[in-house]
Amino acid sequence: MAVVSSPKTPDITLYTGQTPNGIKISITLEELGIPYRTHAIDITKDTQKEPWFLEINPNGRIPALTDTFTDGRTIRLFESGSIMQYLVEQYDTEHKISYPKGSRESYEVNNWLFFLNAGVGPMQGQANHFFRYAPEKVPYGISRYQNETRRLYRVLDKHLQDAGTEYLVGDKCTVADIAHWGWITAAGWSGVDIDEFPVLKGWDERMLGRPGVEKGRHVPSPHRMKEILKDKEAMDRTARQASEWIVKGQKEDAQK
Repeated sequence: MAVVSSPKTPDITLYTGQTPNGIKISITLEELGIPYRTHAIDITKDTQKEPWFLEINPNGRIPALTDTFTDGRTIRLFESGSIMQYLVEQYDTEHKISYPKGSRESYEVNNWLFFLNAGVGPMQGQANHFFRYAPEKVPYGISRYQNETRRLYRVLDKHLQDAGTEYLVGDKCTVADIAHWGWITAAGWSGVDIDEFPVLKGWDERMLGRPGVEKGRHVPSPHRMKEILKDKEAMDRTARQASEWIVKGQKEDAQK
């Protein structure tokens, strides 16, 4: 008689903060409907650079995750794309936010997941830095990264329009959509106007209407980007506070 293995029981701890990359994972977990513990990491105090955390992610960045693997030992996961792929492979047996492995659609999901990890995230992150955090304004840097972010947004906008689907791959929300959302919904923070991309803006609003996105975006603290972008004083205050610890961290890293 064949032995049927039982579904893997989650033993997940998510180490995260309120950033576009951090909320990717909490949204993924909420969309999957699996239990997890949250360990909030205060990146303004360099908690992510403490020795205990570097044992989980030697790169000293959030998010990171631990779980009990199939061999009964703890497994560590870092880099948001890697974490998302792990969660899908281990827990998305019903393909709630994925497609069957090896299918045409699954490879298309990977296309857009890597598009985000290699393009939108890094480019928009640099746009954020030069536009909001840099201690001195560098017009070339601002222009370079804002324009590249806009170009990538145009790719997404055109893809959604041409495909005629609700999400990046068909009419199912997948990890590709989840990976992008935290960045796209914060377009204004990098100085990019989402209204220039009407199809992408509709996708952003559609994503925000999902219960899993709504719950996951507030982990480990309230997601207030939409509100901040409507308040110039709040934008200036948030940027000033972030700039202080970012510049401080850069100096410390340069001295090591």
